[in-house]
Amino acid sequence: MSYTNDLHDALLRKSGQDFWKSWRSKFGNTSNNTVLVDGVADKDLIADKFADFFESTCTPVTNSRNIEFRAQYNGLRSLYQGCPIVESEIFDIELIGKLIDGMANGKAGGLDELSIEHIKNAHPIVVCILKGLFNLFVACGHIPCDFGASYTVPIPKYDSRSQLLSVDDFRGISISPVISKIFELAIHDRFAPYFSTSDHQFGFKKHLSCTHAIYSVRSVVEAFVGNRSTVNLCTLDLSKAFDRVNHYALLIKLLDRQLPNELLSILEIWFASSTSCVKWLTSVSRFYNLRAGVRQGGVLSPLLFAIFIDDLVAKVIDENVGCFVSSVCVSIILYADDILLIAPTITGLQRLLTVCEIELVQLDMQINVNKSMCIRFGPRFDHKCAELTTLLGGSIKWVSSCKYLGIFLISGRCFKCSFDQAKSKFFRAFNCIYSKVSCATNEDTVITLLKVKCLPILLYATEACMIQSRDRQSLEFAVTRAFMKIFHTGSSVLVRECQRYFNFLPIEHQLIIRRANFLQRFSASENTVCSIFSFHATSQLRALFAAYGEGIQSARQLANILFELNCLT
Repeated sequence: MSYTNDLHDALLRKSGQDFWKSWRSKFGNTSNNTVLVDGVADKDLIADKFADFFESTCTPVTNSRNIEFRAQYNGLRSLYQGCPIVESEIFDIELIGKLIDGMANGKAGGLDELSIEHIKNAHPIVVCILKGLFNLFVACGHIPCDFGASYTVPIPKYDSRSQLLSVDDFRGISISPVISKIFELAIHDRFAPYFSTSDHQFGFKKHLSCTHAIYSVRSVVEAFVGNRSTVNLCTLDLSKAFDRVNHYALLIKLLDRQLPNELLSILEIWFASSTSCVKWLTSVSRFYNLRAGVRQGGVLSPLLFAIFIDDLVAKVIDENVGCFVSSVCVSIILYADDILLIAPTITGLQRLLTVCEIELVQLDMQINVNKSMCIRFGPRFDHKCAELTTLLGGSIKWVSSCKYLGIFLISGRCFKCSFDQAKSKFFRAFNCIYSKVSCATNEDTVITLLKVKCLPILLYATEACMIQSRDRQSLEFAVTRAFMKIFHTGSSVLVRECQRYFNFLPIEHQLIIRRANFLQRFSASENTVCSIFSFHATSQLRALFAAYGEGIQSARQLANILFELNCLT
């Protein structure tokens, strides 16, 4: 019993994907069912198939366009100087030590089998050595070729219990040497201004998240629907977005930013020496060259991709169509490679799509029309509309429901979301945990696991969405069913008593606390798009505070009051 509780305590200290990875390794299905990939069961052949697939994916879309980019870059590079490196951009021991301490434990090591634990537990002089080494790299504009060597782990794109899969059902996550990761983090810290992007890009930025993007989209829709206008949204999916980034086109973008010459040389070497192999079970494939793309899993990869497509925002703003709030264009919202276009008219949305597609074609990128879709909100949401057409003759269909940043939008007279998928994932996670620990531990541990590892799945992004009364009741019912299973009862009254004694707030109160915390963060955001709606967010926050008494000025105070109220009920 004590071993099981200790195991649960260890698992609770892990977060997100780390928790479920550890859970599967300890409690997962150990059956020897063979997974077929493209009809092949042999693990060596499967590894080679993945290597062939990833090699073909990580190549320029058009060879002739790649040659043009290379000629253009070489012509610009011969006379390029860039900004000089100043003293404040030199790495010091304090920075390297802070970066090492901030890296998460338990991550896989690279091909050299070094992990971050090796660095953290080494002699302190290692920090001094790395500091001098990194400064030498920058001064010489050179890095070891081994920095570009990685291995790729195929990860399923979606949760599937099917054993008949194809290589296209997986995405590759590259595992790089830990020393190169520390170096990337140091570059990001010291040279951050060169990697900045438009405020319309919410992806992988400090103090911004998916919920900020979702709330901004919701605010745009509500602003127009409130004036009895219909709003049209188009979600664009890019084919193999991270894998198809043209290296020369990206380097040209960095030239325009006056990146220091030494850093530009480092990125040239990094791209030229990028190789990988595939690890599948215990098999390792041959090495292959990455002729295009930024490594999924790399520290700088999201920033480089954001720079690569950053000009989309300027092109959309220059078109002067779409949605404007407080004279600011909000016709495009990006989160990494998730592109959302917003316009009050179909004609305007078509123009925005064409502008984006022209820019993407210039970058040698393609839109996947099969995964792109349009959805409408407002008084005329159910009117039949002409499909948007692409430059290549494809068409983007109108749908009644679409997935955006993990939530499901539902077409209607106002901004609406569906939580059916969230409830399904919640039950799946809870049943997975409960089936393994119900007989080996007490109810307190099960409820803690439910609260920490299952509830965030159910309540994901609820703070940014519009939660109607029936949605709250549905979410509450899902948690009630879980408690009924834990305490072997069918009485909702008994469940409420158990929740009170275990200090488990009702879902209604948990939604209020999450919303207050989020609105407080959103109101304080320095992002230009968020600042447009900060007054609205502040008003909603004050209304939440006023509903539970005078003198409340923070989300923490509101949470304390709700906890006290729950204990007194």
